[in-house]
Amino acid sequence: MSLSDYTEIEGLPKADRKPYKPWSYDTSSAQLYIPCFASGQDRWFAAALSSEKGKAPSRIAVFAEQSKEDRWELVSVVDLASTTLPDIALDQDGYAAAVAATGKKQLAADSNLLRAAVIDNFATGGTNTGTKVFDPTKASQQQIKVHDKATRKFGKLGTTVFAGGTNRFKDAYALKTHDGGALVLFAHTHTQTDAVAHSGLQINPDKRDNAWLHGIPRTSVTYSFVCSDAATVPATAAPSRLIGYTCARTDAFGPPVGSAQTDRA
Repeated sequence: MSLSDYTEIEGLPKADRKPYKPWSYDTSSAQLYIPCFASGQDRWFAAALSSEKGKAPSRIAVFAEQSKEDRWELVSVVDLASTTLPDIALDQDGYAAAVAATGKKQLAADSNLLRAAVIDNFATGGTNTGTKVFDPTKASQQQIKVHDKATRKFGKLGTTVFAGGTNRFKDAYALKTHDGGALVLFAHTHTQTDAVAHSGLQINPDKRDNAWLHGIPRTSVTYSFVCSDAATVPATAAPSRLIGYTCARTDAFGPPVGSAQTDRA
């Protein structure tokens, strides 16, 4: 369970709290991609994970060494939209090859461009860069669908605007694929701001927002999301493919309505 999940569940009425079911993976079917690193380099590896033996991977995770604490930490988990993973290049000893995730010396798109394109999927429905950087995939189409549905939900009674947020998780990880490209794992942060169209209206928070909004009606609400993303990137100039993403709400805030009578948005 993530901290975000825990916060949301703790804000729910006790009657609505469902027993937590931890997600586990089958260690015998885990596909490990372990790069070789020179002395002094930050060490990490990726694992494609399945919940049951014999089933295709449904998630890909990154574990990174925390040298100061002398331990390894799970730093990223992405739900895969497709069970078909790219063919990771392995040397004769079975080691994967890590490549630079930032800069365009080795790849057609680096993690910064991918991050901007993902945010654009939410912010504009991919109009500016999202559909130019990414070929259509189930994951990228889902992000665009989120934008389209959210921005129309209030009709004339309110608005919804997505934007990039302050990203505290700037580390990105990339593994070389057999075609010369890479599997890139990165994170992004975005916000979603819902607002009423005029005075006299109010937004009534959902019970899942209780942990942050405490059931108090608002004139606007800004939600923050932290997301992990996975994309395959070609070595030469061509669109990339978003193969999965996972988002968690981490905050929500907004001004309460006044004491005057209001309608509901």
